[in-house]
Parts: sequence; structure tokens; C-alpha cells
Amino acid sequence: MLFDPKKLLLLAGPCSLENEKVCRAAAETLVKIGKKHPELKIVFKGSFDKANRTSLGGERGPGLEEGLALLSMMKHDYGFPVVTDFHERHQAAAVAEVCDVLQIPAFLCRQTDLLLAAAATGRVVNVKKGQFLSPQEMPYTLTKLAGAAEVWQTERGSTFGYQNLVVDMRSFPLM
Repeated sequence: MLFDPKKLLLLAGPCSLENEKVCRAAAETLVKIGKKHPELKIVFKGSFDKANRTSLGGERGPGLEEGLALLSMMKHDYGFPVVTDFHERHQAAAVAEVCDVLQIPAFLCRQTDLLLAAAATGRVVNVKKGQFLSPQEMPYTLTKLAGAAEVWQTERGSTFGYQNLVVDMRSFPLM
């Protein structure tokens, strides 16, 4: 097991990688948390492209090249393992060169080519369960990730009507 889930703190915010100043400020806070709680393994998460924004005017992030440079800085300057999500299979290899963990967005959790590309990198893969997917369907996603160093699953809940996302705790043992 590469990461002990009992000792893992995954910083997974909804915002994109902003710029070096913001990343360093976040890293300095995480360093303080790490010193206070040495039992935790902190993994820095940032998105180079938030491709699933509702509005065309929503912030998307700095893009692949600049985003990976920022994540590389977090890894080398602060010693954090890093994770980012990606949206297209041709991005998998470039992301795997920098990131310790590749993340599959919830909306794309059944996309065969994307999952196969992530697994082919040999990295750890975190797949977010789509809100439209039952926990009983996750094994189909997981079979597509054979070859990954390790597979994590993130429960994103289920949609009950519009704007009503509910996490059913019974999903965890099923997944």
C-alpha cells in the first residue's frame, strides 16, 4: 500500500491552481499542519483545468503546462506528494510525470479510454464516483483501472432532485 488511508490528508478544494503566491501560501499552512500532526500524510491537490464549470465565464485554471509547473514546485519545494484531475486521455502521461496521484473527475468516472490511460501510467489513481452512479456499479470502473499502482475511490454522493446531493454512508462498505 503506497498510502495508508488512516494517515492521509488529501487537500482537495474546489478551486483551481491560482498562481505561485497562492500555492506557496497554502503550502506553508499545510507544512504547519504537518508539523502539528506528523501522523498525517498530506497530499497537495490542485487543478490545472476545471473543465466542468457550469458557466463559460467560470475560472478554469492556468492550463496543463503552467499547472504542472506549479504542482512540481509543491512537490520539490515542500516535499508534498501531488494530485490533479485530468479530462483527456492524451494528458495522462504528462500528468503522471509530475503527479503521484491522477484523479478522475466524477463526471468522467465511466470513460473507458480515460480510465485505461490513467491505469497505464502505473500511478495511484483516485476515481470520484459520479453522482449518477450507484456504489454497486463501481466495480465496473475499477476493472478498467487494472495496472494502476493503487486505486482510491471518492464517494461524491447521489443526486436527489436538483441541487440536492446526499452522501449515503452505506455506500462506503459497498465500494
